[in-house]
Amino acid sequence: MDYSCGEYWGAMLNASLCKLLILRTVCEQPMHGYAIIWRLAAMTRQLCVPTQATVYPVLREFERCGCLRSRSEMVHGRERRVYTATAKGRAGLAAGMHVWRRALARLNLIVRESGARRKPVTRQEKGKRSSRK
Repeated sequence: MDYSCGEYWGAMLNASLCKLLILRTVCEQPMHGYAIIWRLAAMTRQLCVPTQATVYPVLREFERCGCLRSRSEMVHGRERRVYTATAKGRAGLAAGMHVWRRALARLNLIVRESGARRKPVTRQEKGKRSSRK
């Protein structure tokens, strides 16, 4: 594991945000899984781009716990499961957003105080550096 690459930390951020952002997306409007992926990518400007392998298990989990419900619907000639948020899902989103707002405020302070102002090294840049040696 290479902790000095920005890609690692980006993937960690992506993984931790996915559930909250999936719920937020469905709370905004009913949507099928593939549309959720596209919406998240656009909303986060490519910061959080979940795969189908991430989205569908999360949607099923939210449906099992009562945060979402789904129905079968024809979308562009294909049958899709369209997910809709419930009152429990909207309450879950509110709780999650509250926790993230508090965490982000504290993380902002920590990052500013850390003095770590160096730009992260990407895998590509790291490869260029080692080939120069």
